[in-house]
Amino acid sequence: MVVHALIRREPAGELHSTTPTWDASTSRVGFVVSKAVGGAVIRHRVTRRLRHLMVDRLAGLPAGTQVVVRALPASAAASSAELGADLDSALRKLLRGSS
Repeated sequence: MVVHALIRREPAGELHSTTPTWDASTSRVGFVVSKAVGGAVIRHRVTRRLRHLMVDRLAGLPAGTQVVVRALPASAAASSAELGADLDSALRKLLRGSS
């Protein structure tokens, strides 16, 4: 899987960002599961599993973070434990790179 994140940072001083604003206290996540992953039943199963796994991980993200998780075809055959490990690894890399 591929994970992208937009981590909200407060602008310094009086500077105003031209980036669209969202609720700074709420992190959000979206999922992209293409037809390459499988048929509709498989895609929805992968989405449900990823959504369930992300619920617990959202609390560990900085407030206002927006995350997009893109499932690759191998996600269809992966166990929940494997998907969770992949998510943890990807989120660690993103958070380490944002510091």
